[in-house]
Amino acid sequence: MKMSAFIALFIFFSSFTIQVNNSEKELFVVITSADSETQMMAMVLATQSVNQDVKVRILLCGEAGNLAITGYNSPAFAPSGRSPGQLLTGLLERGITVEVCGIFLPNRDFTDSDLISGVSIASPPEIAAYMMQEHVRYFTF
Repeated sequence: MKMSAFIALFIFFSSFTIQVNNSEKELFVVITSADSETQMMAMVLATQSVNQDVKVRILLCGEAGNLAITGYNSPAFAPSGRSPGQLLTGLLERGITVEVCGIFLPNRDFTDSDLISGVSIASPPEIAAYMMQEHVRYFTF
């Protein structure tokens, strides 16, 4: 009897669709890969998330940090004919936060003046606190 009641309640409650407000969700995308195709997929997914009203924040580390350097050219990909750098610029124009790792610039022959407009340098303590928030989903590429 108890099992039948449990099953009935389970069926009843599982039939409801849960509505989630995407404005309460945030997506933290960390890109470290030097592979341009991987970088492109990360940018495509970040763009699609923004299109669905999800707040996106991007952290570029390692070789992926080059995407944030003025004059860096990344290859274009089919079917859009656009590059990861172009998608990154589009995301910046839409107001998302883009940062390079705090150790990216000091370990290369670049300074903050080499960063494209809108990109800043991440603060490790602030990034750690951000990642710990329950509403933030974390993806790495």
